[in-house]
Amino acid sequence: MIFRKSVLIIHGFNSNPMELKYLVDKLQYQRMFDVFTFTLPFHSYNTRLEYSDFINSTEEKINLIINSGYREIYVIGHSMGGVIGCYIASKYKEVKRLVLISPSFHYLAVVKDKINVIDTIKSGISIVKDYKLNNLYKVTKLPINAPIEFMNLIRKCYDMPKYTSVPCLIIWGTKDNVVPKSSVDYVFKHLKSKYKSLIIFKDVNHNPIKSFRREIVVIEIVKFLNCIIEKKFISRKEI
Repeated sequence: MIFRKSVLIIHGFNSNPMELKYLVDKLQYQRMFDVFTFTLPFHSYNTRLEYSDFINSTEEKINLIINSGYREIYVIGHSMGGVIGCYIASKYKEVKRLVLISPSFHYLAVVKDKINVIDTIKSGISIVKDYKLNNLYKVTKLPINAPIEFMNLIRKCYDMPKYTSVPCLIIWGTKDNVVPKSSVDYVFKHLKSKYKSLIIFKDVNHNPIKSFRREIVVIEIVKFLNCIIEKKFISRKEI
């Protein structure tokens, strides 16, 4: 058995661990955690992808960590990775804390399969303006059914907050043009956790770890991972 704590970081849709490198580096610098990352399966354009591929690859990784002897695992998930992280936290007793960064239980202007066309168009325009050209190019390389399987994943995991009881920190930025505030409100409301905290960062976009406020975002994450949790605590604040 390994007595050090491990951290499993799960990136988002059409992304990779490099998008969260600043967080990985800061956690490794702490020397209190063994940090694990991996790349979710995104195959080439002419292959098929199933939503279960995302879940299966994450379970393979966490089982490797558990089989290596770790019994205290902290999970951090960004966007779609937050949805997967919530599923993992509800299933594995070894997961002791959960950080959800811009979790995409709702996305663009879609809530429980209902779409607001006007708001979705507005969000799409904002995303094109904010996204780097190489990231937009990556979208064209995804399997043709990838967006559908992303939606299937959200549908499959939508109720997971109701079965998640580990201490949880939720992070969201007011300039997020992918995940609406209703998503983090939904998670915060339905989590079974006795300890849950929602921090809203002003003027921060969909990836707070790459934003100009990334330092304070990571400070809050490290503070949560290191804090002593002994009693019920429910908090929401904007900074």
